[in-house]
Amino acid sequence: MAQTAQKWYIVKHSTEICKIVPGEELGDDNSEIIEQWGPFNSQGEAIAHRIGLIRAGKCQPQ
Repeated sequence: MAQTAQKWYIVKHSTEICKIVPGEELGDDNSEIIEQWGPFNSQGEAIAHRIGLIRAGKCQPQ
């Protein structure tokens, strides 16, 4: 079960909400992205960082 390592990113939109997106979706709609964090090696790692960003006041929860 060989799987290519997918990279995950956290992107912050003008709504102040941060979303976790896979690397291949990152280039689709960059016009609304204010800030971006990553790459992360797993979705779980990105989720953990997003929680930290919410607690630090950098992102709003959905």
